[in-house]
Amino acid sequence: MCGIIFLVNILSIYMEVYHMSLEKDLFFAQQSLSELFLVVNKLQIRGEQYLQDLTIRQMLAIPAIIYAPKGEATLNYIAREMGTTKQSVKQIVDIMVKKGYVFVEVSKQDKRAVNVIVTEKGSEAFRECSGHLDIFLADIFCDFSSEDLEMLCNLLKKLYRFDGVEPINNMNHAVKHENQSSEISNDILKFHQKFVNRRMNKNE
Repeated sequence: MCGIIFLVNILSIYMEVYHMSLEKDLFFAQQSLSELFLVVNKLQIRGEQYLQDLTIRQMLAIPAIIYAPKGEATLNYIAREMGTTKQSVKQIVDIMVKKGYVFVEVSKQDKRAVNVIVTEKGSEAFRECSGHLDIFLADIFCDFSSEDLEMLCNLLKKLYRFDGVEPINNMNHAVKHENQSSEISNDILKFHQKFVNRRMNKNE
């Protein structure tokens, strides 16, 4: 009889701890979702203050257009690369067309689709804003160690997979891969010298 009472007590304690753990999970899940939206909105607002000529979304769209396979940057392709809708991409492209940063033409592969092409003016704006973006990245991640950045990146990818869909990782074309030579890595750092200088100064 005593043994049964003991087991019941142990089970009761276990269930109480389990419920407390679930309550804690619920709290942090709600907080995380709220913080994600707050951070995304803040990054977009502050980021565009840094970039000036281009918005964050436009800065993400231009590499997707430039590095599109066979030069076929259709609205659907850009939408997949950016993880957004075709309608949202169309709004971004329409604004960039008005600014003279891109132009559209009928796709050679699919006459029902349009192909987006970056103009020289758009390339110049992107190069100029890339320096501003480097400073923005260094500033927002100034308190993050290399390990923090890697962990954050992996956690965000894990979050993206919640519905079984893998993140498309074609946006960060400047990221060093394991099979890249040190020469290529050095070239990348030279191109992003403003990030390097800003981060080194912050860490001094």
